[in-house]
Amino acid sequence: MNRFGRHVLLALMAGSAIAGTAWGQVDQDHAQYIAADIAYGSRIYAAQCTQCHGPTGDLVGGVDLRNGRFKTVATDAQISTLLTSGNPASGMPRFKFDNAELVAVVAYLRNMKTFDVASVAVGVAERGQSVFAGKGNCATCHRVDGRSSGGLAPDLGSIGTLRTASGLQTSILTPSKSMVPINRPVRAVKKTGEVIVGRRLNEDTFTVQLVDERGQLRSLQKSDLREYTIRTESLMPAYQGKLTPDEVADLVAYLLTLKAQS
Repeated sequence: MNRFGRHVLLALMAGSAIAGTAWGQVDQDHAQYIAADIAYGSRIYAAQCTQCHGPTGDLVGGVDLRNGRFKTVATDAQISTLLTSGNPASGMPRFKFDNAELVAVVAYLRNMKTFDVASVAVGVAERGQSVFAGKGNCATCHRVDGRSSGGLAPDLGSIGTLRTASGLQTSILTPSKSMVPINRPVRAVKKTGEVIVGRRLNEDTFTVQLVDERGQLRSLQKSDLREYTIRTESLMPAYQGKLTPDEVADLVAYLLTLKAQS
């Protein structure tokens, strides 16, 4: 495995519509577990699960998580349900994990036997925040809970809940592969000749609302347009080769900390 492969990334940029896996789509017999999710799950497991199950997952009688032996569950979806519902009869608590965390924990449980935590460099959120504000120049387009001068790109205030670790990694490295439909950029040409490029916010039969390249909110009547195109290439630059593996790992780690406020 090459350095980048071993440099597994800690974790969001939802879901991974954005290349993560949603529950109901994963089954243990054919799931594809992504390294970034496994690494994120290892950190969650260490913080939340080792007190009862131990580092190798064999402290509870009849259960050996490292070797895939469970008492009452078999599929990934069943493990997810157990984690969120708990089992009072056995003393298993329920956890308030969001989708990204559930994907990560199950990915780790399925790979405990072969995943070497000691050999994996995971991201540091504090350093990732510096990459976000500095080298990555992310705040030029993105806001975080309304903060920063950005506006053209989506607000990332809850991205750690919406996107999985692997989805965030894909969004950073190859953003065009992970765009959700509403975030696809549009190009509109008015009958006057004015060209407007931006991000859709809303659209119906007669109008489209968007944020243009200057961060200005625009509402356009489709009857005033002579051209209207929805693009498949993201306006966000691809950071493959522009950020080091360490920087990508740190940036993903930071984005995973951005959770919706309850």
